Amino acid sequence: MYGMHDIVEMKKSHPCGTNRWEIIRMGADIKLECRGCGHVVMMTRRQFEKRMKKILEKHVENN
Repeated sequence: MYGMHDIVEMKKSHPCGTNRWEIIRMGADIKLECRGCGHVVMMTRRQFEKRMKKILEKHVENN
């Protein structure tokens, strides 16, 4: 399962050449930031789950 600040790989790469995205907002919609160029996109959770390929890095919280 994915969570805030996880790095995910999408099925299609971004025009900047990378397909590493950081999840920066979660709710009914998911907001992603491209780790290559910083572009931000928002999509529904359903679209996100359909387009996500895999989780590359899980965010670890420091307590």
